[in-house]
Amino acid sequence: MNIMIAKRPGMMRCSAPARLVEAAVCGAMSLPAGALRTGRGQRRIAFARQLAMYLTHVGFGLTLTEVGACFERDRTTVRHACALVEDRRDQPAFDLAVSALETGLAHLAFGLRLGFVQEAA
Repeated sequence: MNIMIAKRPGMMRCSAPARLVEAAVCGAMSLPAGALRTGRGQRRIAFARQLAMYLTHVGFGLTLTEVGACFERDRTTVRHACALVEDRRDQPAFDLAVSALETGLAHLAFGLRLGFVQEAA
């Protein structure tokens, strides 16, 4: 990981959603945890990483630069990943699967946020 990126304020803010998405995508695609953090690797893992970057950007509203830092990639790589996933969303079955992941992540993130608020009160 780039040390300059890790020291940036707010890195934890972007890292938590990325790890949540990473776990969800690994589960959905039957990949071992941490598989997306490997190098270039297999096509299946590369596509899973692209999907995770897309979901982190679109679902949690992180910038391309923030998503890139979380996945140890450049912002242009994240932009490319988002374009690839958007192109595949024209396929009804794929779009349904991505929508299900988006909805599940949104519900989980909202539930976690409520849990943290209730604990603090």
